[in-house]
Amino acid sequence: MAFSVGYSDLDCLLSSNSTKTKTKTIKNMHNETFCIQQIPVDPLTGSISTPIYATSTFVQDAPGVNRGYDYSRTNNPTRKVLEDLMSQLEGGAQSSAFASGLAAIDAVIKLLSVGDEVIAVNDIYGGAYRLFTHVYTKLGINFKYVDTADLSTIAQAINSKTKLIWLESPTNPTLKISDIQAISNVIKDKNILLCVDNTFASPIAQKPIELGADLVIHSATKYLGGHSDLIAGIVVSNTKELGEKIHFNQNASGGILGPFESWLVIRGIETLPLRIQQHSNTAQQIAEYLSQHPLVKNVYYPGLKQHKNHEIAQKQMRLFGGIISFDLVNDQARQALQIVQSTKLFKLAESLGGAKSLLCLPSEMTHKSIPRETRYQSGITDSLIRLSVGLEHPEDLIADLASAFHFNNKK
Repeated sequence: MAFSVGYSDLDCLLSSNSTKTKTKTIKNMHNETFCIQQIPVDPLTGSISTPIYATSTFVQDAPGVNRGYDYSRTNNPTRKVLEDLMSQLEGGAQSSAFASGLAAIDAVIKLLSVGDEVIAVNDIYGGAYRLFTHVYTKLGINFKYVDTADLSTIAQAINSKTKLIWLESPTNPTLKISDIQAISNVIKDKNILLCVDNTFASPIAQKPIELGADLVIHSATKYLGGHSDLIAGIVVSNTKELGEKIHFNQNASGGILGPFESWLVIRGIETLPLRIQQHSNTAQQIAEYLSQHPLVKNVYYPGLKQHKNHEIAQKQMRLFGGIISFDLVNDQARQALQIVQSTKLFKLAESLGGAKSLLCLPSEMTHKSIPRETRYQSGITDSLIRLSVGLEHPEDLIADLASAFHFNNKK
């Protein structure tokens, strides 16, 4: 499925090739141009690559008088380039970069107080579930897990204590799609924040703030970095006021992203549009192959017409991403385990979003911390296999899966 994505609503300020900074307004900028040109040329040296400021502290002109930086926990020039870039990409007012995706999630939950309630998607990332259930529940914050793909369940769950709606769209790992704009309309004027984990889609495929979200979360470990060589997290806020609250939590808790990792994410973003396009195109072909395989029961991919909320995905996503999940007619972890251990190109590993294709068995890996009954209620069966489709040729990846199916079908 081909998409042509422009940014007609953005007036982008670009640096000229000279060392003296000038501004130029360009409209209708495409993703490929935007991701490259929004990374600034270093004004001091003209370096085309963002410098890595590996420093803990900065010399001040007088006590309390500095050049915008005093201590790298509070702010760092390399990290600020990344944070400003993410604000531009997501259409937000302010961003903060963290040492991990979970650190980013933690900073958002710290906006809440004892007695507050969160309505969270039931098909939730296992690490977020662990943080919510085993850390914040005992600190007096309550969590309700509902099927956010069903708008009525959210409306029914809201009460006077509800302060945050927590979405993943698409979800991990069953790729459920929530109607972000419709949910935003439901909670309008209710003093409830809407936070969307946009990791699976990336800002190339989906922009939740444009759809009404207050906060956007990324595990930058995944598609933003894109090379499986770093751990990082991002929070993008739709207002400066909210962004300052997140920044306060970041500075107070210290879970910052280091300058080298910040530089790696910046470098990854330069190729993000091309990678997301390739991931999505290949994943579509693999999903269609899996949907016709006799050993496969369910295929979860928003690009398939039979996906429950395919029409909503079409409305709010420009591309459908590189993650596919499927389970087996014979719903046994044993057979699924044999398949994930038989592939050659798909490497058995947690995480996703890199150049190399990966696969995992969520019931035994990413979502093992979630009780089996709870997993099944959200569609995470024992035989569910999650694919992170990389940048290899689609025919080679399909052949790899076909070989694994054939080998295990003979046993």
